[in-house]
Amino acid sequence: MANAASGMAVHDDCKLKFLELKTKRTHRFIVFKIEEKQKQVIVEKLGEPTQSYEDFTASLPADECRYAVYDFDFLTPENVQKSRIFFIAWSPDTSRVRSKMIYASSKDRFKRELDGIQVELQATDPTEMGLDVIRSRAN
Repeated sequence: MANAASGMAVHDDCKLKFLELKTKRTHRFIVFKIEEKQKQVIVEKLGEPTQSYEDFTASLPADECRYAVYDFDFLTPENVQKSRIFFIAWSPDTSRVRSKMIYASSKDRFKRELDGIQVELQATDPTEMGLDVIRSRAN
């Protein structure tokens, strides 16, 4: 397990599931959670390849921070099928200050463990990571 700057370890499962999403496309999204007691980042939820962006956003808690990765498929203006892997730092305004600080201080180190992130988003409310935002950032 790698040691993050804030003292948070990254569970090996996080890297393995991300690799599956990136190479085999066995997951549409992954939601990661920091387990404060164990001081490590773990996989909280995996999204099936058939699940939608709405399913993904519904899996993020309204008042707790999370990290998430979403594999976004889209068509370019030239009608070419493409995909972008998004890293989303979800830090709602209503979450605890301590939680926001832990997630913020661990983010860069955790993100470096996931090789292949193409776009990063920071969101404090659902409008900051709406499908329109994702589409505009994908191109």
